[in-house]
Amino acid sequence: MNTDLNILILAAGLGTRMKSNLAKVLHRLDGRPLISHVCRTAEELGPKMIYTVVGHQGEDVKAAVLAEIDGPIADFAWQRQMLGTGDAVNSARELLADSDSTLLVLSGDVPMIKRSTLEALVRLHNDHHGRRAACTILTVKLQDPTGYGRVIRDELGTFDRIVEQKDGSPDQLAVKEINSGIYCFDTKKLFTALKQVGNQNAQGEYYLTDVPRILCADGEDIAIYLHDDAAEIEGVNDRRQLSAMERTIRTRTVERLMLESGVTFTDPNAVYVSSRAVIGRDTVIYQNVTVEGKTVIGDGCTIRPGVRIVDSVIGDGVEVKDNSFITDSQVGEGCTVGPMAHLRGHAVMERGSKVGNFVELKKTRLGRGSKASHLTYLGDATIGEKTNIGAGTITCNYDGKNKHETHIGDGVKIGSDTMLVAPITVGDGAVTGAGSVVTKDIEPNKLVVGAPAKAIKTLINDK
Repeated sequence: MNTDLNILILAAGLGTRMKSNLAKVLHRLDGRPLISHVCRTAEELGPKMIYTVVGHQGEDVKAAVLAEIDGPIADFAWQRQMLGTGDAVNSARELLADSDSTLLVLSGDVPMIKRSTLEALVRLHNDHHGRRAACTILTVKLQDPTGYGRVIRDELGTFDRIVEQKDGSPDQLAVKEINSGIYCFDTKKLFTALKQVGNQNAQGEYYLTDVPRILCADGEDIAIYLHDDAAEIEGVNDRRQLSAMERTIRTRTVERLMLESGVTFTDPNAVYVSSRAVIGRDTVIYQNVTVEGKTVIGDGCTIRPGVRIVDSVIGDGVEVKDNSFITDSQVGEGCTVGPMAHLRGHAVMERGSKVGNFVELKKTRLGRGSKASHLTYLGDATIGEKTNIGAGTITCNYDGKNKHETHIGDGVKIGSDTMLVAPITVGDGAVTGAGSVVTKDIEPNKLVVGAPAKAIKTLINDK
């Protein structure tokens, strides 16, 4: 942990150009809110604390931050009125003004910034000509800098000022070096300078960009870190930019999986794969497949067209057939899923088991080598090894008030259209006749039939 570094993330704005009722930093990129990406990178720097300035939908923004950052290092400040970036930082005065630290200021809507870039920025700030700077500004050069604040240098190439688009002269607006909105500050000097910031500008706002000029006028050292990758500092201002970033992340992820992990994509442009997903060697992913969240897919799998997998673990050698949906579940080695199957609610398929077309598992464990091949709902159930579930079987797990469990043993044969009214236990080796309605426990090796089902025979393999 860097005990001398605090981080402040600005995340109070609504983002009017998004044309949305949702705060901008809550819009999703790669399956997570924009601010989650910034928080993850911030935490990787090992700071003492990460502070977030919230405003619009602040409680929701706080929840998104806390979902990504461990609670003890997260704290929040409220910007009650949207009076500019200087006002946003000033909202954290009570939390930070007396801190003898370096403060890294980030924007909650700049999700592509890399840890290595921020580390380089902090290093330069802490060692600029042999001493710590009062402020260090991350800049890039753009062919078209329209809309960004320009970084103006003096005749020696050192910092002079930052000029916002609406306040710049023609000569100033011709400058291609722009302010990224990412800074390092000496924390105490920052809050001292903020007291001098006014709002005499075209926006009538308090600009954080005035602080470096004030510090420079006081004889303080201002450093500039000119970065060579403009894509990293691009903010999300509208849905077009959000979509472009999504494409960039998707393309990078698919290329990485092909080149580094040995994954085959039959059509790389027709899949969506989360950057957090892990996919093993010699797995084949067909077109129109979606892999979301922290999904793990093993080696030698086949994922057929139209499949969606979310936050699940898929073992080696699994085939997931067309149009199946797996979420929050585990599929063991050598299993077959689908087509058109649905696994959810922490369903578990053990090694070599099978679910077929129009089969749903909810909070159910299907044992090794067991099968449910057709038109079946298995909810809140535990099923043993080498058991066969006939077409049309339903575990009737809900009585109108509570959910109940079904337990089915090893080597059981459940006949087509059987209703298992939970709570119920079916013993090893038992058999139900087609159309049975089972309302009582079935002893091992018994054949039951009827509605309600009754035992009519002890099977020959009774021990």
